[in-house]
Amino acid sequence: MNFPVPSPTQIAWVTTDLDATETALTGLLGVRKWVRIPDVHFAPDACSYYGKPADFVASISLSYLGDMQLELISPVRGENIYSDFLRDSGPGLHHICMEAESPEQLEAALAEAAENGATVVQRGVMPGGIQFAYLAAPRAGVPFVEIAYFSPEIRAFYDYIKREQR
Repeated sequence: MNFPVPSPTQIAWVTTDLDATETALTGLLGVRKWVRIPDVHFAPDACSYYGKPADFVASISLSYLGDMQLELISPVRGENIYSDFLRDSGPGLHHICMEAESPEQLEAALAEAAENGATVVQRGVMPGGIQFAYLAAPRAGVPFVEIAYFSPEIRAFYDYIKREQR
């Protein structure tokens, strides 16, 4: 797959305790500030899990280490890729994210991934214009690879978070 960036733009962990994980990563990596987004609703009309409508809630915490976004996800309710990961593996590194420049590039990347045997496990659209898809990537040494498109409004929000780190 060919992306406009030479490397992932995000590393994400799934956790049962956002506070403890924020504290651990702050101490380990020197992150200054986390921005918490509690109880994000992933609605069944905009999200699927293994091809079926998904209805779940997760709390998210974001920060930056240089230009790399750090994301912490804590599932609250409903079946999803995050709660399954916690049940099967416990807290830990969950995915890396590659950014698509447009919704069309996202779809092209997913088509190419499918041609190479990857399976879309969860996908959807979040409020604010984030389109995302998680590909199962067990042979890649990380459970999942996310491909996402971030709208200009979300990109501006992320830039604000990044500026807060300076």
